[in-house]
Amino acid sequence: MLEKNMLTAAALLLLPLLHLTFSAQAADGGEVAPPAAAATFVNPVIYADVPDPDIIRVGSDFYMVSTTMHLMPGAPIMKSKDLVSWEIIGYVFDEIKDSPLYDLEGGNVYGKGQWASSLRYHEGKFYVFFATNNPRKSYLYATGNPAGKWEKIGELDKVYYDASLLFDDNGKVYLSHVVAGQVCIVELTSSLDGLKEDGLSVSVIDGKAQGYDGLFEGTHLYKHNGKYYLFIIWWPHGGIRTQLCFRSDRIEGAYESKIVLSDTLDLQGRGVAQGGVVDTEDGRWFGFFFQDHGAVGRTPVLTSCRWEDGWPVLGDKVSRVMEKPIAGYAEAPLVVGDDFGKAKLSLGWQWNHNPDNSLWSLTERAGYMRLKTGSVVENIFQARNTLSQRTEGVKCSGVIGMDVSQMKRGDVAGLGAFCAEPGLISVVAEDSAKFIVMTDRGVEKGRVPLAESTVYLRMDCDFSTDRARFYYSLDEKKWTRLGAEFRMIYNLVHFMGNRFAIYCYATKQPGGYVDIDFFSYTKTAVR
Repeated sequence: MLEKNMLTAAALLLLPLLHLTFSAQAADGGEVAPPAAAATFVNPVIYADVPDPDIIRVGSDFYMVSTTMHLMPGAPIMKSKDLVSWEIIGYVFDEIKDSPLYDLEGGNVYGKGQWASSLRYHEGKFYVFFATNNPRKSYLYATGNPAGKWEKIGELDKVYYDASLLFDDNGKVYLSHVVAGQVCIVELTSSLDGLKEDGLSVSVIDGKAQGYDGLFEGTHLYKHNGKYYLFIIWWPHGGIRTQLCFRSDRIEGAYESKIVLSDTLDLQGRGVAQGGVVDTEDGRWFGFFFQDHGAVGRTPVLTSCRWEDGWPVLGDKVSRVMEKPIAGYAEAPLVVGDDFGKAKLSLGWQWNHNPDNSLWSLTERAGYMRLKTGSVVENIFQARNTLSQRTEGVKCSGVIGMDVSQMKRGDVAGLGAFCAEPGLISVVAEDSAKFIVMTDRGVEKGRVPLAESTVYLRMDCDFSTDRARFYYSLDEKKWTRLGAEFRMIYNLVHFMGNRFAIYCYATKQPGGYVDIDFFSYTKTAVR
């Protein structure tokens, strides 16, 4: 009998990826020795889709929140000791239930949902503020333990777009946000459950009037050495995404401005911007922004920072290779393999929209993830319970083992590159026969019959070319490529990078299911 849940050495030799290493959790659930801590890192500091980062430091720990829009659980909280190696420690919310669209009923919220959160720490508590585009609301959550349960403490029936919280040293709480190219600041109540009735509410910056015509958004509000600072992204017509900084002695202004970063990190037309700054315990400063990086998504970039004449100086050019801000910490895995042998899913996994928790199980068959169909849909975009993780650059590979013996006619199950234009390798049940089918944006590119009840599917991604290839195996040893090379894309429909997706949905009748034995993951160790 084949050894369960692991790529064999022979299978690895067939992978067209070089210098692959297992993630910190092997597919069989055992631990793989972590790599030695390097003294340097290469930008992008996270080669995966982690957009709209907001970072704080509490003691010796750094925390970050990011955007995941239509994925659940949402608003991932990540932790680091060195600003380079980040691990997911929790999520702000499990689901959003304010509209049936989050349950894929009557529509969807692709590219909407939770956007551009603000993370802050004040007097022993962590706070996250974010807006959703459907329904158009804003939310404030709080907790004493960022890896634990978050409580919703405020809800506003208005979108405060790209907002940023500031707990001022005079006891007041402010929120900056963007409205039609203007940066506005409002004051919250002391209980943080809404706007203060007689509090500050003012437009402080008009981008176009101050010479910044074009995209103008992404506020990050700070107070440093008695001055107020607003970090704003500016994307001029015909130019690149550019980082601005505004400062004032008073929260209500007037604000003066300066370009603090305008660089592409050698990727033509793709400016590094939108984020903020953070300090270390010993008083050094760093900038943390992101960059559009093709099909893998929007990738975080770490820069040096120093203060001169009261301005943050980020340098003329972002360094590709930098010394780690804090030495001695090895890489923590962002994407992980899984043998589905634990009582809970690992934190790397997210569902596409709210899951139907009655239609998946880790306990009905020990050591397997069971995905059951519950309704008839037309395609993967309408399917509940699609399970996903990020992809990573430069190259990465994912493999699943799948028992397809309980699929019903019309069922589709498999592994794919999930985005607005997906590439999939699926087992399709048709009448009394099953087939392995590769599709490119819904168009079939390859098909072979499947007589066995167990099949292994693999997807290899190369983000130096934004291409993916799909393979199948019946024994985890001999791999056969199926279909055409898939051109991965990034667009604004889903507004996120390609993700590994594991799915099972019905097109004819509900009631079928598949059992996923494992997800095995590898990525390159060299850029």
